[in-house]
Amino acid sequence: MRLLVVDDDARIARAVSRGLEAEGHAVDVAGDIADGEWLASENDYDAIILDVMLPDGSGTDLCRRLRAAGHWVPILILTAKNAPADEVAALDSGADDFLAKPFAFGVLVARIRALLRRRDDTRPTVVSCGDLLLDPARHQVTRAGVEIPLTPRQFALLELLMRRPDRAVSKREILEHVWDFAFDGGPNIVEVYVRQLRQRIDIPFGRQSLRTVRGVGYLLEPDDAS
Repeated sequence: MRLLVVDDDARIARAVSRGLEAEGHAVDVAGDIADGEWLASENDYDAIILDVMLPDGSGTDLCRRLRAAGHWVPILILTAKNAPADEVAALDSGADDFLAKPFAFGVLVARIRALLRRRDDTRPTVVSCGDLLLDPARHQVTRAGVEIPLTPRQFALLELLMRRPDRAVSKREILEHVWDFAFDGGPNIVEVYVRQLRQRIDIPFGRQSLRTVRGVGYLLEPDDAS
């Protein structure tokens, strides 16, 4: 999943982005409203983590502007203020959730997972494709009951493909969701990671579930052992 963090506290933004990247997410960071609004308008994010106190205004104002412009990406607002009135203001601005500082990182990650599930009522807690199972909360992948170790980036790619059932996902879409804004490499990196995934989820099990659709992209299909 690709996330945007808007926070002018470099220490917090760095800690949050590193933690989320370790969870397998691609993360972009903005330090003010202007950059945050531009990034949110130019990219298709799965969720936005937005601080209230920013150098060029309030995060709640940015939230209102994004909603007014038709951007309905899930937004989690962070704030050092935790009075009920502050929570009301955050939610009334169009935010989906509110988290007061200081916070436990595990709570932040759990809130983001909840927002992503809420965005799509049919989004299951554990994603499956035949006997291939992916559990985002445990960061665990199994096939036929056998656990498959994956790097965070491999995990993110597999999750993207598993959440796009029955359709081919283009290299461009993969780059937009699995790599962050700072990535300056070419699309061939996708081929490298697809090949790595096949070596983990297909070849050891004698399967061919991860297919290349020539001229389109990649498609993950159920391929259970008979």
